[in-house]
Amino acid sequence: MADVPLPFAGLRLSERVSAKARNIRIEVRPDGNVVLVIPRRVAKSAAHAFLRSREDWVRRKVAELREHAARRPINPVLRWDGSDTIPLRGQPTPLRIVAAQIAQPSVRFDDAITLYAPAAQFARPALLANTLRAALRKRARNEAKRLLDEEAERLTLDYSGPRIADQKSLWGSCTPDGLISLNWRLLLAPPEVLRYVVIHELCHRRHLDHSPRFWRLVEQQMPDHADWRRWLREQGASLHTVLPTPGRAPLQPDFFEHAL
Repeated sequence: MADVPLPFAGLRLSERVSAKARNIRIEVRPDGNVVLVIPRRVAKSAAHAFLRSREDWVRRKVAELREHAARRPINPVLRWDGSDTIPLRGQPTPLRIVAAQIAQPSVRFDDAITLYAPAAQFARPALLANTLRAALRKRARNEAKRLLDEEAERLTLDYSGPRIADQKSLWGSCTPDGLISLNWRLLLAPPEVLRYVVIHELCHRRHLDHSPRFWRLVEQQMPDHADWRRWLREQGASLHTVLPTPGRAPLQPDFFEHAL
């Protein structure tokens, strides 16, 4: 990305030229960065003029994201002593650790999340975290597949996947050939949030953009989608504090965008 030569005092501005973008877009990110996305066919002077015309909007959204960050709950580091809870489908769920005579740790989901492991492995939290992360990804895939099948039938379209990942800055994506990817951390959120992202990505099978036609289709499938989109924007970053990916600073995927 290149810096944008515009006099926005106190803001970090950069620009990205995109072959895929159809419209000039401003992204206001929680880390304070403002990214100007410029379609390859659009003159930079036009994009800079659009950004200048939206300075008040940019500053307002930066302030809102900072306010959201101040209110956002931060999940504590897991102690792995049986006293932990983690969110599951939006509800605080006890995490129980049970000693078992088994070769490899395993996880069971019911009214709690129970992790069975040899007692000798209780002192290896990284191993326990990897086991729990893998179990949550598998459960997320099963839940996502069920929802995708249901919603794809309602929309009378097909898809491939889902690919379940731990994307740094995305909750979901849909390729032009219909491969849908979803972030496993959506399993931690209220179930309506996962359903919203599933519907959002499936609607890209009809409209591979964020045009008014796209949003009308999303609203047709989920009239209250704006509530759950807002939840992700305001609360989504806290999901990255649960079992954070080793070696990665948890990027916050919620941001505001404004398109021409």
